[in-house]
Amino acid sequence: MTTRGPRPLGGPVRSPLPVKPGTGRFLVLAGVFVCAACGLVYELELVALASYLMGDSVTQASVVLSVMVFAMGLGSLAAKRLRLRAAVGFGMIEALLALVGGCSAMALYAVFAWTGDWGGAWVDGPRWLLVGFSLAIGVLIGAEVPLLMVLIQRIRRQDAGGAVADLFAADYVGALVGGLAFPFLLLPLLGQLTGALLTGAVNAVAGAVLVLGLFRRDLSRRARWLLIVANVTVLGVLATSWVLVDDFERAARHALFGADVRVAVQTGVQEVVLTGGGRRPPSLYLDGRLRADGRERGRPYRQFLGPALHGGPRARVLILGGGDGLAAREALRARGVRRVDVVDPDPAVVHLARTDPGLSELNGRALGDPRVRVVTGDVFAWLRSAPRALPYDVVVCDLPDPDSTASTKLYSQEFYGLVGRVLTDRGRVVARVGRGAAPLGTAAATVRSAGLRAVAYRGDGGVGFVLAGWVRPGPPAGERLVRTGHGSVPSTLVHPRFGD
Repeated sequence: MTTRGPRPLGGPVRSPLPVKPGTGRFLVLAGVFVCAACGLVYELELVALASYLMGDSVTQASVVLSVMVFAMGLGSLAAKRLRLRAAVGFGMIEALLALVGGCSAMALYAVFAWTGDWGGAWVDGPRWLLVGFSLAIGVLIGAEVPLLMVLIQRIRRQDAGGAVADLFAADYVGALVGGLAFPFLLLPLLGQLTGALLTGAVNAVAGAVLVLGLFRRDLSRRARWLLIVANVTVLGVLATSWVLVDDFERAARHALFGADVRVAVQTGVQEVVLTGGGRRPPSLYLDGRLRADGRERGRPYRQFLGPALHGGPRARVLILGGGDGLAAREALRARGVRRVDVVDPDPAVVHLARTDPGLSELNGRALGDPRVRVVTGDVFAWLRSAPRALPYDVVVCDLPDPDSTASTKLYSQEFYGLVGRVLTDRGRVVARVGRGAAPLGTAAATVRSAGLRAVAYRGDGGVGFVLAGWVRPGPPAGERLVRTGHGSVPSTLVHPRFGD
């Protein structure tokens, strides 16, 4: 007489499926589709949030995608140990993936908001956390396909090539849907944090339904209860986070910007945060970076625009960016200015500059001046189509710092070539570059490569500026000139040099 050993947890018991083989196969491929969509959303969410928090979108995308693909290989190898328990293994992996992926955005944002200024050994803490999440999510995604291969063969045996083709087809189509849903649906409607939580919930439900519904007879009673408890716990954590996400965002913004955040909106272009009010002067942050500080009043903009405005004719002024109205305010103070055109990519910033009491007072209600005309749209595209019949005496580049793919385009040789086309023979162009010697040298070399003659100088706080024209402009009075070496290489559209 022989005795049976204990039944393995979720072991390969060949019980009949509750549906026909064709239906079961369709359900497995549907699960592959949903899980692939969720996996790609996790990747894009990490890239987008890391780019917003830490800048340099090319670096963040490269780190997330390369680490994730490497980790997927590790996950595929690790899944070999779960082949005999494919159903329960897949169910547990999906529950864990839903928890890690769904909460990754909140965790990364929390670490950046509350520990980002610690310095010391933790100065790169958010970046290491980004690598950790990329590695964990990649391992879990990589373990999915080998286990799904076992499950689909469990329904009906077929040649390995055909099964792999079916799985990859569903996987790639799901990735397409996830990749399109993130920028066009999840991000604009829900935002990064809520979008990630919803994706995690969908991921958990899809995995639980597939395993507990289709393969429940392959599971021991203990395995079924383990999966039920795991998925209920994960969904509970995600639901609780969803309820608290607004309070969490407010607390994180207060940690980053202070306790008096008055406006915080995610536009189609960037996140706009306005602080201050009452006795405290307003401050404007765009994508987490300070763009206007009411405590400094007008001095930074006098250093920025003064040398360009007072170095020659100034009847017609073009401001690229500057939707907050502060550059327009400074331009209107100069005598002889008859027309100021402002081209800004974000209508929400322009609306805020016109309607918010604190910000409109700070900019002197410049955008309501009859001499000012405001256009919203892509700055680069506007320059390409700008009429050359009425060139400008002064062009002000009040643009985001060149630390992302989108902004480096506005510091390229091609961009300054377009600026030169709308500049008069005696006109001047001034660009604010940011801090650091390398960006200033690169910006000056790029301006010169477009045929303009340039000088570089620094204002308060080490902020660098480049002043240029078809005729070499005179040295800015009272400013610190900076000699930019000839070793700097120009930045172009296809080879951005900022950050080299």
